[in-house]
Amino acid sequence: MQTLSKWRLYQNKILAAIGHPTMTLDQLVFSNPETNSLYAVSAPAKWLSVLLKNFNMKKITPHGFRHTHATLLFETGVDVKEVQARFGHANSQTTLDIYTHITESRQHETADKFSAFMSN
Repeated sequence: MQTLSKWRLYQNKILAAIGHPTMTLDQLVFSNPETNSLYAVSAPAKWLSVLLKNFNMKKITPHGFRHTHATLLFETGVDVKEVQARFGHANSQTTLDIYTHITESRQHETADKFSAFMSN
């Protein structure tokens, strides 16, 4: 909440400088600072595309970050029901089947566990 409070102060400053009222009940949290209106639905994907190109990074979509988030939550040991609730899925199978992936470090960990088991 502290981050959102800081954002709100910054947003108020920017919008006030261009003459937009900022203390209305229907003020958007993230609005186009030039028009104080919604950004186009495609805007985040365009911003991400520019960043990926500028930093020569592998392509990922904004939705791809959702998959990464779920995978990393599982990797750190968060329970499937907690991830399901966080993602708003009706059942945990959706979370497991679609949003989680096996990371390379988890593959190595599994191989090490199996090797240790076979050595005993």
